[in-house]
Order: sequence, then C-alpha cells, then structure tokens
Amino acid sequence: MARSLNIIYFAWVRERLGIDQEEVALADDIETIGDVVTLLAERGAGYADLFSDTGKLRFALDQDYGIAATPIGSASELAIFPPVTGG
Repeated sequence: MARSLNIIYFAWVRERLGIDQEEVALADDIETIGDVVTLLAERGAGYADLFSDTGKLRFALDQDYGIAATPIGSASELAIFPPVTGG
C-alpha cells in the first residue's frame, strides 16, 4: 500500500507556497524528513527556492520536533514552519 504524508505549512512558509497543507505520496525510498524536503524541492521553482536553505525552517513530525535525519516511520503529519521567537 502506498504511503502518504500530510504536510502542513505555517507562517511565511504557507504564504510563500500559497497553500496551508497538502497530501504527498511517498515512495519507498523516502525515509527521513530530509528525504521529504528533497522531494518537495523537486516540485518546482517555488518549492526549490523555499527549501534551498533548511536552516531557516523547523519541522515537527506528528507534533514532535524533528531534524532532517529524523525517520518518517509511520507518521501521518509533517509540519514545516519558521523558527519561533518570543519576546
């Protein structure tokens, strides 16, 4: 059965892509958050530009913070957002 992942975008990430979320089909070789980001970057210029510097982004996999090397496993949701700052 094909795997899929719901990608949710927040703040300026959402604004730059023009969408709140999308469902992405994952091939068997997509194993980590970094693999998903690479897959998204290959979708076109807007995605490639946004994901060219992942240091400007944070990730949460099923609401737990993750890094590029974090395995996707059986997760159903990946949130992508800018770093949160407080004041």
